[in-house]
Amino acid sequence: MMEFWRCCKKGAVIISSLLMLLVIFAACEEPDPPAFGEDLSSFPYNPQAYSIEVPQHFNPVPVPANNPMTTDGVALGRYLFYDPILSVDSTISCASCHKQAFAFSDNSALSIGVGDTEGIRNSMSLANVGFYDDGLFWDGRVGTLEEQSLHPIEDPLEMKDTWSNVEDKLRRHPDYQKRFRAAFGIENSNEITRDLVTKALAQFERTLISGTAKYDFSEFDWGQDQQFFSSAELRGRNLFFDEPSDPNAPHPGCSHCHTSVLLTTNEYSNNGLDEAPELTEFDDKGRGAVTGYLIDNGKFRVPTLRNVELTAPYMHDGRFETLEEVLDHYSSGGHYAPNLDANITAFPLTAEQKSDLLAFLKTMTDTDFVENPAFSSPF
Repeated sequence: MMEFWRCCKKGAVIISSLLMLLVIFAACEEPDPPAFGEDLSSFPYNPQAYSIEVPQHFNPVPVPANNPMTTDGVALGRYLFYDPILSVDSTISCASCHKQAFAFSDNSALSIGVGDTEGIRNSMSLANVGFYDDGLFWDGRVGTLEEQSLHPIEDPLEMKDTWSNVEDKLRRHPDYQKRFRAAFGIENSNEITRDLVTKALAQFERTLISGTAKYDFSEFDWGQDQQFFSSAELRGRNLFFDEPSDPNAPHPGCSHCHTSVLLTTNEYSNNGLDEAPELTEFDDKGRGAVTGYLIDNGKFRVPTLRNVELTAPYMHDGRFETLEEVLDHYSSGGHYAPNLDANITAFPLTAEQKSDLLAFLKTMTDTDFVENPAFSSPF
């Protein structure tokens, strides 16, 4: 028995000694050197101001003082917009949900993120997004393009990454080191931050101007009269802008919400998509979830009608696959809710009138915009 305990004691001493050696080795191990990054000062930095081209009937695009437009800034934003490096597994880019062929919207009812994860809302068109001054997203939860770009990266239904990981990937990327240097004059790769990423993305997105559709050449005195429209388009135009002398007379009222060169009021509205006798009954509260006001429940941004022929499916949840379904919804007067927009009232539409309205809506398709090589992938 004594021999047994002697062996156990000896074994314990050996184990204890091994543990002490491991501790000593760990203590002697060299710590990881601090990440000083790459010196970028030898790469050129010669910023050139970028002037956004807008049609003559547009106002200038507002540009924040802390993010002036430069040629290299826009070029960097374009690369980042199309690069899946911003997602956790390099499968999803901004352009995955904002495709040029669809006027930088999506052709899915609900946008699809990393791992084919389905989102909760339809992807909005980015046409003329630089003009939106009353919040972005369907619910207006952010105020600027720079702030908007922060959200998709870490959204588990979209890119599902972390900003610290994205920053690390870009800091180690030789091409992006040079591009961030050229765009922002940084001297070290560790200066590549989310702030600069979102500034570059915002610069590119402010260039996405759509204003050369047939609609523009007809409506805004470009040396054409209304006969530039076909007969069907002209009849559809008259319906679209119809304002009968009798305020109680039924009419489409499209131009109440889709107005100005942007073809949106840039406001939030309940357009009668869902029955909600009580304002608490909306499954998706939309604007109300942001403001906290019951009266805003079920309200969503009024989208632009520019390129509407290309941006199906429609509404914040992509419930309507065709423009015909959209017109059927509005002509029905929609569903009741206490905050239903006053302009949503039932009106009859004959088959010919529906066809005419569709013909007019298609004059808002801007082929130059969806085919502009300056907006396409640089890869």
